[in-house]
Amino acid sequence: MTATHVVPIAKAAGLEDIRVAVVIPAYKVSRHIVDVVRSVLPYCDHVFVIDDCCPEGSGKLVESTFVDPRVVVLFNEQNAGVGGAVMNGYRAAVAAGVDVIVKVDGDGQMDASLLPEFALPIARGEADYTKGNRFFDLKNIGAMPPMRIFGNAALSFMAKLSTGYWDIFDPTNGYTAIHSDVARQLPYDRISQRYFFETDLMFRLNTLRAAVVDIPMDAKYGDEVSNLHIRRILGEFLFKHAKNFFKRIFYNYFLRDVSLASVELVLSMILLVFAAIFGGGHWVSSASGGRATPVGTIMITAVSLIWGLQLLLAFIGYDISTVPRRAIHKRVRRN
Repeated sequence: MTATHVVPIAKAAGLEDIRVAVVIPAYKVSRHIVDVVRSVLPYCDHVFVIDDCCPEGSGKLVESTFVDPRVVVLFNEQNAGVGGAVMNGYRAAVAAGVDVIVKVDGDGQMDASLLPEFALPIARGEADYTKGNRFFDLKNIGAMPPMRIFGNAALSFMAKLSTGYWDIFDPTNGYTAIHSDVARQLPYDRISQRYFFETDLMFRLNTLRAAVVDIPMDAKYGDEVSNLHIRRILGEFLFKHAKNFFKRIFYNYFLRDVSLASVELVLSMILLVFAAIFGGGHWVSSASGGRATPVGTIMITAVSLIWGLQLLLAFIGYDISTVPRRAIHKRVRRN
């Protein structure tokens, strides 16, 4: 049994008056969950373990192991997926009145000693949300399975398009932290509940104009078994990324604001569609009739295509330049 109260080590790392909560979703992690809870306790004020109808009884195991009042186990009546479990943890952490909420997985892949590095940028007012990036140090990528490298590279590119955070990589990384003021504004019931939730959460953060920062970390793999299979979810992720991309463009460039970039996007689409229909139609007509396509038709198509691409590139450049950089939460005040 663990009954002693541990003084948070985070106080020596610049988080003296910052209240930190750790949220841990638990599903089929009974082999690691106790060690994970024990490893994060020195760095936080609260630990919320969410038993997501775990068939291995991970939540009961934590309850029977720890009597520390900081450790609270929440039980979902139905399996809500990792996203649903985390959102329940966010609700509990916000209700507890903490400043920063750190989320770690229960499979033991995440180094608890990095927790202050995730919380400090938020406490300093430099970010609203921080997330791990296992691709920052190239020499450590060799520890990652090749399929995960390829899958994460593909998912990262799609995430840049759909979330608007062009400087963020490794979107499915589950080591994250968020300020409670920002977490309080999230539409919990609308965020994807399964493995897409990290990326969907960043899409929601972009609509709030929250600042997101990558935290370098090493890939760590032990004897845990991952429930995420890239090949199974790639198609689903592609569809959801496309959906969020169009929603983001509509929200940011037409619903809440109209700028020169909005005009560039509309004109580029008109020109590109015109070039495809006009040029393609005349090419098919000329080819079927055995005639050469008129030079004027070729020029009109080429000019429309070139101008359309130029305007599209200008829009992308503007979108990249407007990545949120300034934290929207109120800076944590120290006494």
